Amino acid sequence: MIDSRCGLHCTGCEWKETCGCGGCIETNGHPFYGECPVAICCQSKGYKHCGECPDIPCELLYSFSYLDKEHGDNPPGARIEQCKIWVKNNT
Repeated sequence: MIDSRCGLHCTGCEWKETCGCGGCIETNGHPFYGECPVAICCQSKGYKHCGECPDIPCELLYSFSYLDKEHGDNPPGARIEQCKIWVKNNT
């Protein structure tokens, strides 16, 4: 199930319940903390998720996945790989 634009799984996320976050898809790129640049970019190009973009991984998605020390992926690159899986499963 596609539950975000960037490949991050919202299901079971602690912020979803504690902050009442609807996720980037349901909130049109404005989850609990404000505007998400990755979601806005994806939406502006008309993609369901970043895996549909020919530029994956772009600098923006790469920085969220690998370089964000506080909210980055564990393991690094996990959301990018998830987007690739979504594309593979939907082709």
